Amino acid sequence: HPEHWTKTYNHWMKNIKDWCISRQLWWGHRIPVWYCRGNDMDECQLDCKKPIVSLETPTECPACGSKDLVQDPDVLDTWASSWLWPMAVHTWPEHEHDLKKFYPTNALVTGPDIIFFWVARMIMTGYEFMDELPFNDVYFTSILRDETGQKLSKSLGNSPDPFDLFDEFGTDAVRFGIMLMAPQGLDVLFSKDRLEIGRNFMNKLWNACRFVQMNIPENWDEEVNLDEQDLNLPEKWILSRLSKTIDDYNRQLDRFYFNEAAKVLYDFTWNDFCDWYVEIAKTQFYGDDESKADIARTVSLKCIRVVLAMLHPYSPFITEELWSKFKKPEASDLIITPWPEKETNQNNDVEKEMALLQEVVTAIRSIRSRMNVPPSKYSDLVVRCDDGQASFLENHRDLLKSLARTGEMTLGAAIEKPGQSATAVVGGMEIYILLGGLVDLDQEKERMGKRINEINRLITGINGKLSNDNFIKRAPEQVVEKERSNLKKLTEEFDKVTANLEMLQ
Repeated sequence: HPEHWTKTYNHWMKNIKDWCISRQLWWGHRIPVWYCRGNDMDECQLDCKKPIVSLETPTECPACGSKDLVQDPDVLDTWASSWLWPMAVHTWPEHEHDLKKFYPTNALVTGPDIIFFWVARMIMTGYEFMDELPFNDVYFTSILRDETGQKLSKSLGNSPDPFDLFDEFGTDAVRFGIMLMAPQGLDVLFSKDRLEIGRNFMNKLWNACRFVQMNIPENWDEEVNLDEQDLNLPEKWILSRLSKTIDDYNRQLDRFYFNEAAKVLYDFTWNDFCDWYVEIAKTQFYGDDESKADIARTVSLKCIRVVLAMLHPYSPFITEELWSKFKKPEASDLIITPWPEKETNQNNDVEKEMALLQEVVTAIRSIRSRMNVPPSKYSDLVVRCDDGQASFLENHRDLLKSLARTGEMTLGAAIEKPGQSATAVVGGMEIYILLGGLVDLDQEKERMGKRINEINRLITGINGKLSNDNFIKRAPEQVVEKERSNLKKLTEEFDKVTANLEMLQ
């Protein structure tokens, strides 16, 4: 894995050359060869000059009987000992319990640069001494390279010290970040930014777990049965997403797409669980309905336990620590806990309904942010929609209130656009957010007008540079590209601010 390395392997095997197994090095396994140094030349035979190859240290020359023998100073090539690894680490050549249990192993993980030096030779010895392949799968990792494309190497001095990275980002963050950046079979340029992603992910998971833990009463052991008729949309949705995540994650692992598996888990944990479900669960934790709170606690625990189990191969330390706080009383350590079982509660209709609700919430949040609406204030909505859409919004009024800070809602198919409002179109619904009383409209108009004038001034300056042939010819390419990038960003901002100003007219 990946499949294209099969061609490389076959090329090596079809063009195999003789292998000189001795090396003139200061360290290594001495080659099992001795020479006779007999002093009695009358007794010394021509055969005495032949190398004496023996598994045991010989005591005398087989030709002349001299005991004056010397071992060859050469050592074995590294791979001449390493190729025995699948067997030698157990009880070979005795076929005892360990060897029978662990040979052949499931998979070998290594770098593609030693596909012939090590992988092919282990296969040779496996067939020679065990009559069987030593492993069923071979996974070739990505090779990390520096910004110039050179392979990271201690000898080249271009590789960061892993322990320095562990101190800066955390061991689990480094492990997860590197796996996330390394697609199967492709070399990657090493970047600390990816390690930053790993650290942020660990912090996100830790904080979400800490929040859930804070909202579980001491000695609480009242996990409830998650019967579908007792669940609201968010619970049904997150359990469906969890089930699909388990399936997607396992499918990627089976294909040896470890970076894709990491991304599947990252997306569910960060986006679905932390950003959405935990925020929704707050209303249950802080509400007066204890039965709903118990459901939210049970669902949260289920999600956390599955995430910790699937994340454990990537980030063993933080997951084992969190597992000790969230495992069931009878459960063992995470490292020996059974793998999460396949779930059956996938529901595409529920996920579509929740996706629409998320779009509505995101659109309202975006407008509130652009219009500088204070987070403490609730915004009334006027929505042009059909009866089905109106029913949808009414059913989720409480969620909209908690997630998007909405107040009163006026719904109908014949509604006209109200004045002093901002508009969003989601799923065929025209959503108008009433701004009167939420912001100082005159002040906002003035602020936006000033920003439009400032953007126009900046755009004029950049256009002047980019229309100047001398600037294009003489300026470094990266400077020209930066100006073009700035022009694009300013143009996009101009369009947004202009649209926002028109909403306030």
